[in-house]
Amino acid sequence: MRVKTFLFVLVAVAFIFGLTTGVPAAQAQSIVLKYANFPPAPTFPSVQMERWAQEVEKRTNGKVKVQTFPGSTLLGAKNMLDGVVSGIADIGCFCPSYQPGRFPVSEAVDLPMGFSNARVASLVYFDLIDKYKPKEFEKTKLITLFTCAPSNFMTKTPVKSLKDLKGMELRVAGTGSEVVKRAGGVPVAMPQSETPDAIQKGVVKGIVSSMEILKDFNFSAYTPFATIVNTHVVTFAVVMNQTKWNSLPEDVKKVIDDLRREQSLWTGNYMDNHVKEALDWSKQKHNLQLIELPASEKADLQKLLAPMIDDYIKKVTAQGLPGDQIIKDVNQLKDKYEKQYK
Repeated sequence: MRVKTFLFVLVAVAFIFGLTTGVPAAQAQSIVLKYANFPPAPTFPSVQMERWAQEVEKRTNGKVKVQTFPGSTLLGAKNMLDGVVSGIADIGCFCPSYQPGRFPVSEAVDLPMGFSNARVASLVYFDLIDKYKPKEFEKTKLITLFTCAPSNFMTKTPVKSLKDLKGMELRVAGTGSEVVKRAGGVPVAMPQSETPDAIQKGVVKGIVSSMEILKDFNFSAYTPFATIVNTHVVTFAVVMNQTKWNSLPEDVKKVIDDLRREQSLWTGNYMDNHVKEALDWSKQKHNLQLIELPASEKADLQKLLAPMIDDYIKKVTAQGLPGDQIIKDVNQLKDKYEKQYK
């Protein structure tokens, strides 16, 4: 009888121990990562964030949970990197070109290199940073790198030549400001959210950006013309707090590292497909008119923008970086990937 009683008590204790310690132990093994982003949820940088989060959760069998914060709900565009370094967010996505001079190697990809699509530009950016491992990211762990699609002119009135562009006020950000200036336009800095109203009031006559915004932000309702020039792209970097990275188990680190380049290509593919979708939608919904500059005009534009690359080489060389070789690498990588993803 005493033996039965002892066994009953032992089983009961084991059951209670399992309830009180087993579940919390399992919960304690769950890793939560806070991922901050600045654009709204429907835009491509946030779409890629959600895809990355889902893949990490799936590939770690739920060991990692990713909490996403789009639309500057945790950190904004300008304080994203510093916020990740300080630990406000574990992971953050930001645009290096929004902080001129701070990311000199990244700036090479932001130049008007004539990329044809986001897949090519994203892989060039990834490989370039992977080669140089620049100090601009040394306080963080790089999660992935990608770019938007090439930037073009979206305007209220048609731009069929550089003459039409002369003196035209255009909303533009980052490296694009210098592109617009050298092309003869007038760059205007303002939040993208304020631009539709500014276009309707005549404060600006259009916007320079990748063309998914025609649908995502309904810009085709305000800019019925789009001129294809493929001048520059905007780079995006996703980084993790170094202390958080160091704390992760090796199997989780491997999952995240294995996703780095895959995520770059996935985002480029998504972006290019989304631009096509936005153009088709804009043509049907708002009768968007696409304009191609004549070959002579394209050549003239390239001549106007070429000094930007020369200026870059001089600037970063003075900082102790191999500016000429960086540009050679960008061009070589561009040629390589253009053959694969033209």
